[in-house]
Amino acid sequence: MTVTLGPLHQSSAKRLRASHIWVRENADWYVEPRWVSSRLFDVEPFTGTIHDPAAGLGRIVAAAWAHGYPATGADIVDHGGGFPAVDFLTTTGPIDNIVCNPPFALARQFAAHALTRVRYKVALLFPVARLNAAGKWLSNMPLHRVWLLTPRPSMPPGDVILRGENPKGGRVDFAWLVLDKAFPGTPTIDWLRRDDL
Repeated sequence: MTVTLGPLHQSSAKRLRASHIWVRENADWYVEPRWVSSRLFDVEPFTGTIHDPAAGLGRIVAAAWAHGYPATGADIVDHGGGFPAVDFLTTTGPIDNIVCNPPFALARQFAAHALTRVRYKVALLFPVARLNAAGKWLSNMPLHRVWLLTPRPSMPPGDVILRGENPKGGRVDFAWLVLDKAFPGTPTIDWLRRDDL
């Protein structure tokens, strides 16, 4: 039996995806493109210092510095960024703001613990597909803004970046969730566009 593709299917069959499906990284260490945090600091105001407790290679810390914020970082292990090895979920003491790309499996715990530590805001990078399920815990937090990222960023496992690769064509949508301890209202949604740089 011969199957002939119609014009619509023929054009779809010729398109190649530039994306890649990575094997799941055991520690949930995925590295965001530099523009993701740079654009956040372009539009979201913070008061005081920034701390990234899942700093990895230090891209968020570097973006904070570039925007004039004093910034520090740590991670549960040193992924090559030279930050102290600290388990964030056991830390104590006040911090002005936390901005991080947390392990997605621990995002709820990171958000809850961060809110006990910060004076002002928490910003977490989060997969958009998980927002509906996160409503169970996120609705009890002071969610102020959701910044949807466009185009979809490619966020490979950290070892891919350490090998010098620069992948493109991400398949997962991400957003910044901004929690503001002083915000009592209804959250807003907006877009952060890479090309507005």
